[in-house]
Amino acid sequence: MPRSLALLALAAALSCACLAQAAPKPAAAPAPLSAPVATGAGNVPTGPTAALLESVPLPNMQARSWLVLDMTSNQILAEQHANQQEAPASLTKLMTAYLTFKALKDGSVKLNQMVTETNEAWRTGGSRMFIDPRVPVSVNDLILGMIVQSGNDAAMTLAQTVGGSVSAFVGMMNRQAQQWDLKGTHFMDPTGLPDPGHHTTAHDLSVIAAHIIRDFPADYARYFKVKEFTYNHITQPNRVSLLFTDPSVDGMKTGYTKEAGYCMITSAQRNFPNGPRRLLTVVMGTPSEHARGAESEKLLNWAFQNFDDIHVVTANKPVLAAHVWKGETDQVQLGSFDTLAVSVPRGDGAKIKTTVQRPDPLVAPIARGQSIGTLQVTLDGKPVASYPLVALDAVPQAGFFKRVWDSLRLAIK
Repeated sequence: MPRSLALLALAAALSCACLAQAAPKPAAAPAPLSAPVATGAGNVPTGPTAALLESVPLPNMQARSWLVLDMTSNQILAEQHANQQEAPASLTKLMTAYLTFKALKDGSVKLNQMVTETNEAWRTGGSRMFIDPRVPVSVNDLILGMIVQSGNDAAMTLAQTVGGSVSAFVGMMNRQAQQWDLKGTHFMDPTGLPDPGHHTTAHDLSVIAAHIIRDFPADYARYFKVKEFTYNHITQPNRVSLLFTDPSVDGMKTGYTKEAGYCMITSAQRNFPNGPRRLLTVVMGTPSEHARGAESEKLLNWAFQNFDDIHVVTANKPVLAAHVWKGETDQVQLGSFDTLAVSVPRGDGAKIKTTVQRPDPLVAPIARGQSIGTLQVTLDGKPVASYPLVALDAVPQAGFFKRVWDSLRLAIK
C-alpha cells in the first residue's frame, strides 16, 4: 500500500478511536499558587550535600543543642544535637502565638476583643504582664504581653480565649505538633513552666518559628520586633537582646528555667547583591543570659559569612518551554510560583548546574500549577537539591481535528 494511503488509513482509524473515547479526564487540581516552598524547618542535608556543607568548619558553640536554618533556601546549614529533647521554657509561647494568629485569621477571635483574666491565669507563676483580673484586657495587648514581656498570665489568658479552656488549648497545641510531625515535642501548658512531660527539640522549635514567619508574616512583623511594651503602668523590655544590637534581627523569643538554661530563637534578614537572605537560629541550654545572645549572634554571623544563596529559579519566570501535544497552544512554560534558592559554601556558586527532568510527551489539558517534572541541582556533579516544577499557565485541550492530527504525529514519531 502506498505510504500516503497508509497514513490516511491510520488517520481514519485514529478518528474513529477519538470519537469512541469518553470525555477526557480533567487535569489534576493546581497546587496553591502562593504556598511556601516548604512547610517544615528545612531539608537536613545528607550524602554529598552534607559533605559539601561540612566543608565549612562549625563555630564553637556554648549550647547544649543548636540549629541554623536558611529560610531563603529552606536548608539547615548546621546543627548539633538538634533532635535532643529539651525543656523549652518560654519558647513554648511560639506555639501559643501561632494558634492565636490562626484564630485571628479564621475570625474566632478579634484583636480588639476584651477578655477578663481568670483566677487560674492570675495564679500562674513566672514572668508576668501584670494583668489586673478586675480590668478587661484586649487580645492585642495580651499578644504583646506574651511576646514582648513573656507574660505567663498573658499566655494563659490567650489559651483560655482561643481554646475555651487551658486543657482544650493544650490539646490544640499537641494536635498542631502532630500535624507538623514534631516527633520530639509534647506540651503540657501554654507557658513552658517546668513539667516532666513538657519537652521539645531545637529542630521542632525551628519548625514552629518558621511557620509563624511564613504563615503569618504580617503578625510576625507587627509583634516580634517590638522592643518594649507598657501595660498597667509597668514597662518591660523585649528579652531578645539582639533587637537592640543587630539591626538585621527583627525578632523571635527567649526562654529560661533552671532546667532549660538560657534559650533564644532569633530571625534576621540581611541584604546581598542577589537579594535578601533570612536566617533562623535556635540555641538551647546556654549558661547565661549574655551567652544566649552572644551565641545567637555568633551563629548568625557564621552562617551569613560562610554561605551564599544561589537563586536557581525566579518566581513566575519560565525555566523551560516544553512542547505540548493536543493543546490549543504547542508549548507550556515550566517554572515555580516561588523563587527557589540553594545554599552553598561562599564562592562555590559558579559550580552550580541545573537540569530539568520531565515526562515526555506532554499531552493537554494541562492546568495552571500542575506539577510537571523536577529541577535537579548539582555542584561539581554532586546532587545538592531537587525542586518541583509546575505549569505557569494552563494549556486547554485542542479541538477534535488538532487532537487527531497530533495523535497521528505521535504515532509515527
